[in-house]
Amino acid sequence: MEIFAGIIIGLLVLMFLVTAHEFGHFLMARKNGVRVLEFGICFPPRAIAWIKDPKTGKWRRLPRSEWSKDKISKIAISDGDKTKDLAQGGLIFSINWLPIGGFCQMDGESAADTREGTFGKSSYWSKTKILFGGVMMNWLVAFIIFTVLAWTGMPEFLDNQFTVESDTRTERTPVLITTVADNSPAEKAGLEKNDYILTVDGTEVWDVDEITEINKNHAGKTVKYSIRRIVDCNIVDWSSYKECGMHTLEQADLAVEREMEVTLNPADSEYLLGVTMASSQAISYSTWSAPIVGAGLTLQLTGETFKGLGVMLWNLVSGVGSLFSPDAEIRQNGQEAISAVGDSVSGPVGIIGVLFPAFTSAGPANLAFLAALISVSLACMNVLPIPALDGGRWLLITIYKLRKKKLTKEVEEKIVSRAMVMLLALIAIVTILDIVRIAK
Repeated sequence: MEIFAGIIIGLLVLMFLVTAHEFGHFLMARKNGVRVLEFGICFPPRAIAWIKDPKTGKWRRLPRSEWSKDKISKIAISDGDKTKDLAQGGLIFSINWLPIGGFCQMDGESAADTREGTFGKSSYWSKTKILFGGVMMNWLVAFIIFTVLAWTGMPEFLDNQFTVESDTRTERTPVLITTVADNSPAEKAGLEKNDYILTVDGTEVWDVDEITEINKNHAGKTVKYSIRRIVDCNIVDWSSYKECGMHTLEQADLAVEREMEVTLNPADSEYLLGVTMASSQAISYSTWSAPIVGAGLTLQLTGETFKGLGVMLWNLVSGVGSLFSPDAEIRQNGQEAISAVGDSVSGPVGIIGVLFPAFTSAGPANLAFLAALISVSLACMNVLPIPALDGGRWLLITIYKLRKKKLTKEVEEKIVSRAMVMLLALIAIVTILDIVRIAK
C-alpha cells in the first residue's frame, strides 16, 4: 500500500513540476506578445476544456462539440479582426487524461513562421526568454520549496550542504525501524515499526551500518536495545493511558523510552535482527536566512547536477573507448565505467517506482526535498544543447542567427525530430535498466 501511495504521489509531483515548467513558457510567451493556443494540464485526450472569449475576455466551458480546430478558429475570429482577436482571446485551458505532465501550445512554434503574434515572428531576445521560461520556473519552484524547508526543517543530504551558519540550528533524528519481520528476534523482543533506536549494547548509534556491525559482532547473543516510541494517547485504550502515565485524553503523541533485550539469530541465519531501518538524518532550521538558504541550495544542487552529468558523460566516452583497447585490464575498467553510468541514471520507472515510495515513507520533508531536487534536474536537463530540448532549440536558433541564415521549417523539424528519436531511445534504454534493477 505504501508503494502504491508513493507511485501516485510521484505521478502527481512529476505532473506538477512539468506543468510548472510549461507555465513558465506560457508566462513568457504572453508577456512577449506570442499567442498561446492552448495550455493543458496532463496530456490528451481531453477530459474538460475552457476557452477565453476573444470579445469579452471571459472564460466559458468549451463543449465537446466545439473541440475541433475549425470550430475554435471560427470562435477566435468571430468579430472580424483576426490578429486582434487571436491576440486577446481564443486561449484554451484544458485538463487531460494522461497524467504525464502538461503542455503549452504556442502559435507558429517554428522559428521560420512570419505571422504576427507567432513564436517565429518574435525577436531573438523574446525567443530566448520564452525558451528558458520553463527552466527559470523550475529553478523558482526549487527555491520556494527549499526556502520553506529551511524554515520548517531541512533534511541534510549533502556533506557540505549550504547553510548560513550563524542562523542554523541542527537536530538529528535517531535510526528509524521501518519494517519488522514476522517471528523475528526483533518482533519477539517487542520492537515495532516506527521505533527509534537510541543505543545498542550501550553504544549510541546514528547509522544503520553501525547497528549492523554491532549485531554481527554479537550474532547469536542477547543485546540490549534502547528505543524511543511514539505513543498515541488519543486511542481510547487503558494500556495507552497507562503507558503515557495519564488517565485522561489531555495529551497525545507522547514519546516514551524503553530498553529491550533482543536475542539475535546465529551468524549463518537469513538475518540477525529482522528489521529494515532508515538511517539517522540531520534536520537544520533557519529563520531570517531561509530565502538565502533556498537560493544557495538551489545553486549548489545545480552545480552538483552539472558536475554529475559531466562525470557521467566522461565515464561513458572513456568507457566506450576503453572497450577497443588490446589490454584486458583496460577493457574491464571500461566495462565498469559504463556500468557505473547505468547505475547512476534513473528514468521515469525508477523515479516513480523506487525513489518516490522510499522518500514518501521517509516523511513530507524528504518528499519535498526530492521534488525540489527533481525540479533542479529538469531545469539543468532542459539547458543542455540537445535540439529536442529548450537549450538545444535556443542553440539552433542562435547558430543560424550568427550565421545570418534563415532557419527553415524543414531543417528545424528534421533536426528536432531526429534528436527527439534519439532522446526517446535513450529514455527507453534507461527505462529497461530501471525495470531490470527493480526485478533484481
